[in-house]
Amino acid sequence: MLLALVGALAYAMFAWSRAHPEDLPWTPLKLADPVGWFTGRKLAALTGDAPRCRALLEDAGVDFIAMPAHGSARCHYGDGVRMTGGTATIGFAPAGPIMACPVAAGLAIWEWNVVQPAARRRLGARVIAYDQLGTYNCRHIAGQRGWSEHATADAIDIAGFRLDDGRRVSVAADWPGKGSRAAFLKDVRDGACGLFSTVLSPDYNPAHRNHLHLDQAARGNNAWRTCR
Repeated sequence: MLLALVGALAYAMFAWSRAHPEDLPWTPLKLADPVGWFTGRKLAALTGDAPRCRALLEDAGVDFIAMPAHGSARCHYGDGVRMTGGTATIGFAPAGPIMACPVAAGLAIWEWNVVQPAARRRLGARVIAYDQLGTYNCRHIAGQRGWSEHATADAIDIAGFRLDDGRRVSVAADWPGKGSRAAFLKDVRDGACGLFSTVLSPDYNPAHRNHLHLDQAARGNNAWRTCR
């Protein structure tokens, strides 16, 4: 009976793993898969592997141009992509931002699994564009001596969302509220936490009162994610 129980348990675990490859640490990342327990870590692991990351974007139908390496020791990127269309169906305003490839990959998964579902649920609409404040920028962290993740194109600041019915959702204007727009913003912030190494919102400090900061900063094994 013990052997039968162990066998049944092993078969159940095998069947579960076949049905949920996104929840296993050793399965390859696919941007079209559901978000799993290790999706965030797999996205962060794309840093330094530009060919693989760009191949994932191509397979997912993301419109981009691979950028040549740019910059110096302090401010640079070697895996930059210019977003010529959007992450999939969502564009950017201003258009054509350059970002590190893992950021673009995270945005694609965020769109499919978090942003569009939250927009349908909370607002009864579809997001067609992100209002973005910038990606690559050779600068320090505001008020600090350390270099920002923007200095390596590993970050993007999202200030708002444009909907297909003409409405706009603004982090600065709508975050403090209690209605559907505020709920939408909290949902997309929370959903980003499993996909990006760092997610900073107006809840973090006044410097982020008007945007969501999303980045794929390199983290140690025990401190790979910050979400506030």
